[in-house]
Amino acid sequence: MFAQTLSHGCSSVFKRKPIFQTFSTRIITNRRAAEQKCLSLLSSCNSLSKLTQIHAHLLKSGLQTNPLVLTKFSSTSSHLNSIDYAASIIVTSSRTHLIFDAFLFNTIIRAYAQTDQSKHSAFFFYNLMLSHSIAPNKFTYPFLLKASAGLEELNLTKQIHGSGLKLGFDEDLYVQNTMVHAYSCCVEGIDIARKVFDEMPKSSPVSWSAMIGGYLRVGRSVDAIDMFRRMQVGGIKGDEVTMVSVLSACADLGALQLGRWVEFYIEKERIPKTVQVCNALVDMFAKCGDIVEAMRVFRNMKERNIVSWTSVIVGMAVQGHGKQAVTLFEEMKSHGVVPDDVAFIGLLTACSHAGMIREGCSYFNLMTREFGIVPKIEHYGCMVDLFSRAGQAKKALEFVQKMPIEPNSVIWRTLINVFWVQGDLEISESISKSLIGDEPMHESNYVLLSNIYAKMFRWEKKSKIRSLMEKKGIRKVPGCSMIELNDQIYEFVSGDKMKQQYEEIYKMVDEMGREMRRAGYVPTTSEVLLDIDEEDKEDALNLHSEKLAIAFALLNSPPGAPIRIVKNLRVCGDCHSATKFISKVYNREILVRDRKRFHRFRCGSCSCNDYW
Repeated sequence: MFAQTLSHGCSSVFKRKPIFQTFSTRIITNRRAAEQKCLSLLSSCNSLSKLTQIHAHLLKSGLQTNPLVLTKFSSTSSHLNSIDYAASIIVTSSRTHLIFDAFLFNTIIRAYAQTDQSKHSAFFFYNLMLSHSIAPNKFTYPFLLKASAGLEELNLTKQIHGSGLKLGFDEDLYVQNTMVHAYSCCVEGIDIARKVFDEMPKSSPVSWSAMIGGYLRVGRSVDAIDMFRRMQVGGIKGDEVTMVSVLSACADLGALQLGRWVEFYIEKERIPKTVQVCNALVDMFAKCGDIVEAMRVFRNMKERNIVSWTSVIVGMAVQGHGKQAVTLFEEMKSHGVVPDDVAFIGLLTACSHAGMIREGCSYFNLMTREFGIVPKIEHYGCMVDLFSRAGQAKKALEFVQKMPIEPNSVIWRTLINVFWVQGDLEISESISKSLIGDEPMHESNYVLLSNIYAKMFRWEKKSKIRSLMEKKGIRKVPGCSMIELNDQIYEFVSGDKMKQQYEEIYKMVDEMGREMRRAGYVPTTSEVLLDIDEEDKEDALNLHSEKLAIAFALLNSPPGAPIRIVKNLRVCGDCHSATKFISKVYNREILVRDRKRFHRFRCGSCSCNDYW
């Protein structure tokens, strides 16, 4: 009887079991359905207001702590530029010690790494991740390294590197590539980036692009070109990113021959001619002085953006083709392309270099009146330069005094130069002293004041300024000229005697001097601001870097071949005069790109019409 009762009871229990299973299954099914619904809603979410509604739905559905839903919520918030919203939910949820996963934290870290102003938050969530004993994976470190790259904090990159080493992720190619990029974003870290790159057991086109881009970023364009050549020797094909960096390096160095070869390489390897690649080609040709080729590439572009138009407008501007630049600007507007603040900088620069004062003033007013662009310090700087180049020093000063924003040091230095040229050295002296007070470690301010005292024959005061520079460890940037010859970049510094051909170069400089004097050249010894006699001043002028570069080119290039030089400083008056005579005496076209503009010397005259 007992057995029967037990048997009956057990059978009742077993009969009821499927009922519990069905109930549990329903709960799981409902949760999965709710989860899928939330994921679907998040996928189609396109506004912050909808996101807040979805958040309310999460709370009602009890899914506010679901890792999968939270990850999608974070990703959606990032796309809507509202990552802080998702971050606050995760921080709140973390206090309840709920279980999260690495994927969720990677999503939020990546989102902050991609922002412009909140990159430090990526490291807050990395620390939060560690506090919950969630192990980072191989995707965590590339996101952290991208954040440190954006912050340009070398010590932070080193800490991430060390953490990755401990966990064994330093062998991962993706981690290594982003590590090279992060280190190369800091001037002090570029050599560490190269060390990481050289020690990589296996590299990819991304690795090479990261290193080439890094050298370009810190101003070592020669090394960027060298890396590209090594890449070719290794048989590694570059991509669009590589080509943009290499073309930018060619533009920086004025390496026209190499830039032309890179264009041929792009065609040969069938590398997609994206808008970015074509823009880089336009910029390279323009900065190398071949505006005809720049226009060819520009006109053949299937698609153009504002950068495309701006590149050719600026190219025309710095070569003194003001009217053509204005025509291009008007053409851009007729194509429905709305000019931005950068386009107006190019346009105002064109008006300045071409002496188009009326047009410059008109476009400056048009910028705000028609396009609603509030002038930035760069636009005001262009206007000051416009008046200064035209010799209207008082008008330039009045303009500065009426500016609604505080003038920067560039504008003040422009005024110093214009008053210097007009002989108002007392005003130049006063402004220079103020600049030294505002920027006590900027070498240009000391050099300007030193030169002013030299111009005023106050040698004792000039000596004191030089002594003060030495005491503070401030050095004057030496004049440097680069020239491309036979696929090589040669660099010359004033007074340089380290080149293999320096004896022949100096003999050639002497010969150039003799030939120029026969043609009527008279050295502008007033450019030498030293307390020495006239003969020594002439010798000092002969050692200027562009004259050494020209002599080298005359020795090593065929008769009649054009000479292209890139100089880091503004061409001095004597070198400008001398180069005009050299172009006539030796029948050479000489193109010089200095810090301000292009000078095309032909048959004894310059394209700037002595207006620079």
